[in-house]
Amino acid sequence: MQLLNLLRANTRKEYLELKRYLPNTLAMMFTFYILFVGMFMGIQFIGDPSAQDVNTQFVIVNYIFWFLAMMVVNDIGFVVMNEAMRGTLEQLCMSPMGLWRIMVSRLLATTTLNFFIIIVLLYLSMLTADQWLNVDLVAIMPILILTLISMFGLGFMVAGISIIVKQIQAFLQILQFILAGLTFVPLSVAPALAYFPFVKGVDLIRDVMINGTTLSQIGWGDFGILAVNAVVYFTLGLAFFLYCERIAMKKGLLSHY
Repeated sequence: MQLLNLLRANTRKEYLELKRYLPNTLAMMFTFYILFVGMFMGIQFIGDPSAQDVNTQFVIVNYIFWFLAMMVVNDIGFVVMNEAMRGTLEQLCMSPMGLWRIMVSRLLATTTLNFFIIIVLLYLSMLTADQWLNVDLVAIMPILILTLISMFGLGFMVAGISIIVKQIQAFLQILQFILAGLTFVPLSVAPALAYFPFVKGVDLIRDVMINGTTLSQIGWGDFGILAVNAVVYFTLGLAFFLYCERIAMKKGLLSHY
């Protein structure tokens, strides 16, 4: 019940921030939509005409997951920085729930709310490009859940760095391009990327949405890689976060910005 109340409180908090700072939320959506329009126009004017449809579909899926990866991975770093600037980070650490549980609930809350933004961007992109993808939720949801778990692990690593360093805006800007690379590069070009966080999941969802692959056509080996990635990266990310939290507590970094 305590965990449910924690999740409910953080979901309400994140919703109120999105609502009260609505111009910022709309500007974020508009910015990402303009990015897609730029990529789409580039394909139309520069790309191979015979492969325009496939390339456009490829870009739609990748750009949506790039947005999702940034919201999950980068957002928790900004959360820690904002809490430190407000002087409330130490109070969160003193909570009987523990800072890591609060961060998990924040991640779940922001991811859930951002899905509504992602759905709007997805259908707006498909409408703009006149390319309608296969949105098979039965096949997508199991892959997406395992993919998100590995993203959460990566987000915890970023949060751990934020607790100690505090100012990591430049690092997060660089990370945006790294996430773009991991999202846009197909596994057929670099098969070793399958063992990086969330790359395998994005590749499988591309197959579902572009090629119409069904859940029964996805092999157990693929799900095995997804499950191992989810467990390994989430465990490493949480362990790194708890280690950084202990260092910050020993050095008295939680009460200072």
